[in-house]
Amino acid sequence: MESTQFNKCRISVFKNGDHTVSCVLLLCHSSLEELMKDIAILLNVAKISLLFNNHGALIRDIQVIRDEDVVYAAAVATELFEANLTVGRTCLAKTRNLEWITLNIGGYRVTTTKDTLTTKEPGSMLARMFSQADDNTWLSRVDETGAYLIDRNGLYAAPIINYLRHGQLILDDSINPAGVLEEAKFFGITSILPQLEQLVQMNVKPTDYTPINRQQMSLSLMTTPASCELRCQGLNFSGADLSKLDLRFVNFKCANLVNTNLAGANLSNANFERAEMSNSILDGANMMGAKLLCAQLEGASMKGCNFEDPAGSRANMEGANLKHVNLEGSHMAGVNLRVATLKNSKLRNCDLRGAVLAGADLENCDLTGCDLQEANLRGANLEGAAFAMMLNALHMSQTLR
Repeated sequence: MESTQFNKCRISVFKNGDHTVSCVLLLCHSSLEELMKDIAILLNVAKISLLFNNHGALIRDIQVIRDEDVVYAAAVATELFEANLTVGRTCLAKTRNLEWITLNIGGYRVTTTKDTLTTKEPGSMLARMFSQADDNTWLSRVDETGAYLIDRNGLYAAPIINYLRHGQLILDDSINPAGVLEEAKFFGITSILPQLEQLVQMNVKPTDYTPINRQQMSLSLMTTPASCELRCQGLNFSGADLSKLDLRFVNFKCANLVNTNLAGANLSNANFERAEMSNSILDGANMMGAKLLCAQLEGASMKGCNFEDPAGSRANMEGANLKHVNLEGSHMAGVNLRVATLKNSKLRNCDLRGAVLAGADLENCDLTGCDLQEANLRGANLEGAAFAMMLNALHMSQTLR
């Protein structure tokens, strides 16, 4: 395997003839023109027309620029190379002092600079290795080519070297984050540990959208302290069996919970804002204080759910899509259902005392046997709604705008 697959070029840019104006940038451009536009912005000049290398040669192709190159930017198309030689030699000397280093990590060879290995994580093992005043300390640990030998897995170490270069964790689809985590611990790269530990717990790579199953979710619950919020925002749980789990205070905002089984789960104070929960099963779930603002619950089964909190914390379902939802027998006293859509839903025998249904769409809803005492129905669409066998008579004041 070639080490170049993990490389990104970092270049130092000076304004032609003036070494007091400079910048460092990551070379991720597709053309020389695009690069010159970015350099002009960073150097605060109107336009860059020419680029020279440190020998004064004109650069005509972006592909000739290499990692750690020094580039001089000229603002005028006819401008000649005018780098200050004294300062230029100093800059080149500093560049050479970066000391290109080749590592042989378990047979995997990678070339980088001393600066990369020592700057970002000064307390790491790599920084201590190459910050020694006497480099002869490690001469006995080199191979026949002079590469420093490290008895670890190079495949898993490569993303760590890359992280030290540009500060981003990038994992190839074939790389297990657990292996990278072990190498990060060995090398002492502490700043990357939380991100890797989270990936290992969820067993999800940054570009992996495979649904999270019950085992993975249970592991996350067990490894997250009760005092910390478990953030599952935007994650995919579609089709998962999460029934009877203690999911209090979990953040499921914008998560995919389509066809998910949450029956009997403790969902009190959980956040399902804008979550996709169509056809999910929540029968018998504890929903006290749950947030379901604008959640998509069409076709969900929510029979016998408990939304009523004796302490007064109301569940919020404002603007939720509850078309064709079965809420039969649920305790919903004080629930906020303002402007929610409950068209063709079943709410038979629900306790809706003091519930806020102002502006809600209750067309063709079955409200047979419901308790609507002091419920706010002002501006609600009651066309075709069934109110038979109600526990308390519905007063006109409850429906008037």
